[in-house]
Amino acid sequence: MSENTQKELVSRDGPTRAAIIEMLAKNFERLPDIDQKLFMYGPMYLGGNAGLAGLISNSLYRRALNVKQAPVASSLPMAVLPFLTTFALYNAAVSAPLMAGDLNCPSCALLRGALVGVVGGGVYPILLALPVNIGLATRYNTAPMPEKGNVLRYWGDLSRPILRRMRAVLVLQAFFGTFLSSRHFETYTKLAQITFGSGREELKD
Repeated sequence: MSENTQKELVSRDGPTRAAIIEMLAKNFERLPDIDQKLFMYGPMYLGGNAGLAGLISNSLYRRALNVKQAPVASSLPMAVLPFLTTFALYNAAVSAPLMAGDLNCPSCALLRGALVGVVGGGVYPILLALPVNIGLATRYNTAPMPEKGNVLRYWGDLSRPILRRMRAVLVLQAFFGTFLSSRHFETYTKLAQITFGSGREELKD
């Protein structure tokens, strides 16, 4: 971005949102390689953990319902959908706001990262595995199904021991989401320092 263009984008009250996005994107390549790679590929690792959580929850429900049929057909979406969902959620909630200069609160970034890790990478795979395996159990008659009035109770009784076994996965996802968002906010702080300098006015929330 040329000096004249930068002057046009920066008003008397400070840089506009479009100018902030452009300047941050331009200076991103000036960061250390480790910071760039972690910022770009970190959400993929979080999504990978979500896919692994999907496979684990799918395996637990298959065992609980004695489902042995269609292992690939049930495992593939349980790995792919949580990965894509968690990756997209993290980018929308953390990465994109940081690169737009809209997320200047460190505790907010940590909270968002933890929530994405727990919800997208833990709770969602469990909720997704339940109907998938209930449908397979019903189709292949591998386990007795409840009557219409007891469906919710049956689902709760079936999921309670699985949730206890998945507790460690939820804690791990919360920890990794918090760690990743913390490192990303540190990277954003370095980027803002490079872009605006120590003497410039801090970005407004």
